[in-house]
Amino acid sequence: MIKEEIKRNVEMALESLSMDSKNVIIQEPRNYDDVDYATNIALINSKKYNKNPMDIAQDIANTINSINNDFYKSITIAKPGFINFKLNSKQYLKRLLSILESGNEFGKSNIGNNKRALIEFVSANPTGPLTIGHGRGAIIGEFASNILTWNGFTTEREYYFNNAGRQMRKLAESVQSKYLDIFNITNDFPEDGYKGEYISTIAQEMKKDFSKKFIEENKIDDIKNYAEEKIFSNIKSTLKNLQIQFDNFFNEKDLYENKAIFKIIESLKKSGLVYDKDGATWFSATKLGLTQDRVLIKSSGEPTYRLPDMAYHQDKFNRDYDLIIDVFGADHLDAYPDVLAVCKHLGNDTKKMKVLVHQFVTIQENGKPVKMSTRKANFISLDDLINEVGADVVKYFFSMRGINSHLNFDLNLAKDQSDQNPVFYIQYAYARSVNIIKKSKDADLYSIDDFDFNQLSQSEEINLIKCLLKFPELIIKSSDDLEPQLIANYLMETASKFHQYYAKHKVVSDNKELSIARTILVDATRQVLFNGLTVLGLSAPDKM
Repeated sequence: MIKEEIKRNVEMALESLSMDSKNVIIQEPRNYDDVDYATNIALINSKKYNKNPMDIAQDIANTINSINNDFYKSITIAKPGFINFKLNSKQYLKRLLSILESGNEFGKSNIGNNKRALIEFVSANPTGPLTIGHGRGAIIGEFASNILTWNGFTTEREYYFNNAGRQMRKLAESVQSKYLDIFNITNDFPEDGYKGEYISTIAQEMKKDFSKKFIEENKIDDIKNYAEEKIFSNIKSTLKNLQIQFDNFFNEKDLYENKAIFKIIESLKKSGLVYDKDGATWFSATKLGLTQDRVLIKSSGEPTYRLPDMAYHQDKFNRDYDLIIDVFGADHLDAYPDVLAVCKHLGNDTKKMKVLVHQFVTIQENGKPVKMSTRKANFISLDDLINEVGADVVKYFFSMRGINSHLNFDLNLAKDQSDQNPVFYIQYAYARSVNIIKKSKDADLYSIDDFDFNQLSQSEEINLIKCLLKFPELIIKSSDDLEPQLIANYLMETASKFHQYYAKHKVVSDNKELSIARTILVDATRQVLFNGLTVLGLSAPDKM
């Protein structure tokens, strides 16, 4: 990559000047036509060597210039000690074919070195359809899996769920009440029960499958199992609509059956980290530096969700992954520090673990938020949103903002089929490139062997190529924070540069050499757009 080559040049210059070559960072200044890259290493080293940063910068520039005669168009210095690099445009041009040579592999790296990574995401209990909040977590988790795979990790995707406890009893009681309503049998709907339309649908399906069986036999566990099966089938169908697949489904009940939960309690007892109070079992979290103690087992004997979460994460560490990723919403923010503290206390390397916490989603229509409630009838399910605007739009819109930002999902914009819709804009750029290449091939104007990069001299061409060549660097960069926003924005930038280029320059003309060169540029653009859409889990339609 070009940035890495510049970094090596700077490091080599520093070494020849007997200066520290660590901490060299190459950046891309925004909105500077005369600067491609810059570094502030002279400012950093000035303090260490007690020298004027402008003098250090000039020495570095002179050293690089003495060795690289044609790589840079210019190396300049700017106050208070920045070194600015402007590359010879041929350095971009002659790398263009590398995109097509790599094809669908362009952008992939091996920095993961086949290390094993587990990504747990969605993990919604089977009490109702997936919500849009679950949807944001699903898209973030899928991207984290994809980007790690693109960087050479071996990944596993895991869905953790709990089909026991109070919430499942409430689900069963809610379905039972609606089932009895069908037969006009008076009953009391459970307090804080689930009121979504899906509850009535399950009750109707239960009547169809079992007639009056559950009037004559009050088998609440059978109703729970039936409702759970229906809801989980719906959840998996929604995930399939988003083309999201999981390698593992981990049931919380396994942690009870294999005694993992009780092992956690015993380990904490041995360390003096649990105590009894008011009939409940408490975790002495403050002894591990946390802000307050937490209940692990209620006075009723029922564990709180923290305890199985601790056992589940210990299980993850037992499986010896090199990297463990958790994705969950901001409503779980208070729980994971306790889980991490216990895992660390039990001797696990918690540096292997990365937690991605995403903020909430608000659906807006006509500038006003659409109200939602999981347990009431007026909530928008993830399926509703997919059916309304399409899976690709849902996935891209959930990718556009940083996970720490509240996401306002503009339903009007999502439905828009013009270039105002970013998904349409990007996919149209891809479809346009496919169409141009087809026409060029039909006219016998596609030939890698006859490609002459010197034909590409327009500023829009150079800027587009520079943009395309950034893709591998962004793939590596995205593996740090595992957020899709960087790639989503990059695709928008690439599509914009391509549309602008196409509007200003004719690809196929009477000049055969120029037509071939421009067709190759279009094909390289197509390839990068395809790879970027693939990383985000979006489709790449040949026609719009």
